[in-house]
Amino acid sequence: MTGPGGGHRQFDRLTAADLPTRVQAASVLCLPVGSTEQHGPHLPLATDTVIAQEFTRHLTAAHGEDFDLWQLPAVPYGIAPEHAWAPGTLTLTITEFTTLLHTLVAQYVRATNARHLVLVNGHGGNRGVLAALVYELRHAHDISVCVLHPLALAHLPAGDRPEIHAGLHETALMLHLAPESVHLDQLPGHPPQPADEIRRQVTDRGVSWPWTSHDPLIAAAGITGNDPRTATPALGAHLLAEAVAAVVPALEILTGRKSRCP
Repeated sequence: MTGPGGGHRQFDRLTAADLPTRVQAASVLCLPVGSTEQHGPHLPLATDTVIAQEFTRHLTAAHGEDFDLWQLPAVPYGIAPEHAWAPGTLTLTITEFTTLLHTLVAQYVRATNARHLVLVNGHGGNRGVLAALVYELRHAHDISVCVLHPLALAHLPAGDRPEIHAGLHETALMLHLAPESVHLDQLPGHPPQPADEIRRQVTDRGVSWPWTSHDPLIAAAGITGNDPRTATPALGAHLLAEAVAAVVPALEILTGRKSRCP
């Protein structure tokens, strides 16, 4: 990965001798956090990790020089009990997940001078825990920290149903980022799930439920959202570009400095 200023911005490609001069207190470490879980019959288990990792790569390429961003190796595990019914899904407990991130952040604070951290979250199931965890990370490790949610940063086109999992938007992103791993020919027909039931179980801000992507009332073949067969690489590129552009205000607040971008 090469940024617009010429040099790579991958933390693990630095040498130990180079690190102290390249990664300094004002630098921003960007940690992609994904999951390993079912994504229907057409997307790979690594979908959330790929999205988090590739968004971070594009983020550092676009804004790395302005904000001194450094991409860290991705965490491919998250909290995914809603998909635990399916082969291949790996899910951590809340304690395991938070302990892992505390441990990683503590090590990066010990091993570098950087005191800014961005968690790039590719999995919706991580969101609630990360929202609480950033308080602990800030106080325990004396860092400035925030969480970015790439799909939520984009201006998403409206659909008939809420986009929850493996539907139109994730499929479009994967067609753009990793087309060789998308198998649209494996998709069965996509019977509509009632939008009201999806909202009741998943997106209702008043009541939280332990929903599952195995529930035929809200999912078809492990998919909850709009028909992924209508996804295109162009839509994925649009979503990615929107999200990368939208993150600038958050980086300005995190670092206390303005971007040079117009």
